[in-house]
Amino acid sequence: MLDLLKLRKQHGYQAIKDLRTAKLMDTHRGFPVIDESKCKDGCAAAINICPTNAISSNPLSIDLGKCIFCGECERVSNGAIKFSNDHKLGTVQRDKLIITSGNSFNSFYKDAIEPKKEIHRLFGRSLKLRQVSAAGCNGCEMELNAYGNVNFDMGRFGIDFVASPRHADGIVITGPISKNMAPALTDCYKSVSEPKLVIAVGACAISGGLFAESDQLNRKFLDEIKIDLYVPGCPPHPLVFINALLDFIRK
Repeated sequence: MLDLLKLRKQHGYQAIKDLRTAKLMDTHRGFPVIDESKCKDGCAAAINICPTNAISSNPLSIDLGKCIFCGECERVSNGAIKFSNDHKLGTVQRDKLIITSGNSFNSFYKDAIEPKKEIHRLFGRSLKLRQVSAAGCNGCEMELNAYGNVNFDMGRFGIDFVASPRHADGIVITGPISKNMAPALTDCYKSVSEPKLVIAVGACAISGGLFAESDQLNRKFLDEIKIDLYVPGCPPHPLVFINALLDFIRK
């Protein structure tokens, strides 16, 4: 017993006390800062090197819904693209994920998620989610598992993952949605009682990511069902997801 108490004391307090103000290390790739004036040849090198076609020209922009945050564009852009460590990237609007030259993180974050009294009334005190891996690589899925560990402890906010869609208030989609998983995703969604939420997590879920051009995908579900919250990344850091959820369900 004494050994266990000593070990507990050595571990200290492992949970992040304030997830809202926690910062990530400088090497984390978060919100991209774009300065088109530094482009050479329209930043053709950055556009051509992007594996998911997330970068466009005229004006120079990055679609965070497609971006896998590999950093290759930053390496060849001559300073025109630089990733900051600002990690609060969740938004309720798909087009907000397209970042152009001159956009600042503060202006992005200010309008990314508009609090709604009805959402807070329904889900502000308790939110149960069913996660669906629709042909994901397990990167996003592993990060979702981390949300409940001692460091992040998402349950302290009344947010938990549940085993059955019958017990859920919404679903969290990861993966590009393959033909084989499309029917299962639809069944899961239909099994959740109204009112319900749909959250797309990671580049694959939002846009198809690296697999967007594959003929083995069936993304019709996203054409028919409204996405309530987009959380970009590949995979998103736990602080990205948790802060997006808290911004969404709180006043």
